[in-house]
Amino acid sequence: MISDDPISAVQVFIEPQRSVLQVEDLPTLDHHGDYSMDDNARILITLGVLFLCGVATEAIGRRTRLPRVTLLLILGFVIGASELDFLYPHEEKLFPVVTNIALVMVGFLLGGQFTRASLREYGRLVLCISIAEVIATALVVLVGLLLIGVQMDIALLLAGIAPATAPAATTDVVNETKADGKFTRTLLGVVGLDDAWGLILFSFMLTAAHVWSGQGDYTGPLLTGTWEVSGAVVLGIVLGIPMAYATGRIKPGEPSLVEALGVVLLCAGIALWIEVSILLASMVLGSVVANLARHHTRPFHAIEGIERPFIILFFMLAGASLQTEALSRIGFVGGMYIIFRIIGRLLGAWSGGSISHAGPVIRRWMGMALMPQAGVALGMALFATQRRPDLGETILPVVIASTVFFELVGPVLTRIGLVKAGEVQRNS
Repeated sequence: MISDDPISAVQVFIEPQRSVLQVEDLPTLDHHGDYSMDDNARILITLGVLFLCGVATEAIGRRTRLPRVTLLLILGFVIGASELDFLYPHEEKLFPVVTNIALVMVGFLLGGQFTRASLREYGRLVLCISIAEVIATALVVLVGLLLIGVQMDIALLLAGIAPATAPAATTDVVNETKADGKFTRTLLGVVGLDDAWGLILFSFMLTAAHVWSGQGDYTGPLLTGTWEVSGAVVLGIVLGIPMAYATGRIKPGEPSLVEALGVVLLCAGIALWIEVSILLASMVLGSVVANLARHHTRPFHAIEGIERPFIILFFMLAGASLQTEALSRIGFVGGMYIIFRIIGRLLGAWSGGSISHAGPVIRRWMGMALMPQAGVALGMALFATQRRPDLGETILPVVIASTVFFELVGPVLTRIGLVKAGEVQRNS
């Protein structure tokens, strides 16, 4: 199935052939069946250092104007296996769990933006821009790669992967800068919808690649993509309705954090179990709660209060998983893929803004703010190479290298877009 988070980044950057955590990867147990004191102490010390490093990036970011996402990734890279090798080997096994928790929280908070009032005000704008930039990015990448001589099935797959975004990185830049306004709310809405459209488009592109190459089983990718999207929507609704009802019955001072966290984590676990999009399921969950709950702000405030530690761990562990060799393998095709994706984002956001009669600020800067890309693209690349192993040597290096580039540079461009839109607080 298509991975909906940067878990795949660890598997690709470190050991592409491994897809599950093996028993031998776990810390050894002593004769009483407990972890040794050294293991426990080192894990706790490492977590403490990572959290304090996260605090340090706040101060550095205020002085350098670099987004803390980029700083956390760089810091994680420096202390990771590629450089200082500070992280205890077992800490990298925390990445899948931390990633899922972080993404389900991000998705839930994004879903809270999709209320009836916001949809009436920004719905048409968000829909037009999200569809236009997904289609434009795929078309520009497809046509561009074909013009430089890339074979059709490779070009189709890379074009299907290109529209994927990084909601966690984009949301964190918005939170850091305390940006608010029409541009910011439109950006969050577009980022929220991007991966849903991207999954659908990728399924069609993968099917087209199968048809072009003459391989028989082309219904599988379509069914997979349909299930990932529709199953996530159904899961979000099924969990969201009782959560909205329960939230309406909770009085001020009662444990709304426990209730909210319980349902959000349940959503993540079931989404993984039935293999649907975690991000989309949690977004639908958040939207249902925001529209149906009597006291809908309480669960969102509760999740906001505990989201930050997981986000810090998420980006630092993501940085630790990066390998310098990835960028050295990018090659001519990878470099052109990056250029075509940038052009597609800019063109798509501009055309979508024009169709929806958006103001010049949105048309001009929305594309730049939509540049981040992370683990969704890597998950798609892994799934594509599982279906087409003969293309893995071309697709994986290109997607890995471009993801490293957009992980580091994308948040910077998002911040620039927010600043140019005039919605960033001056002291941020």
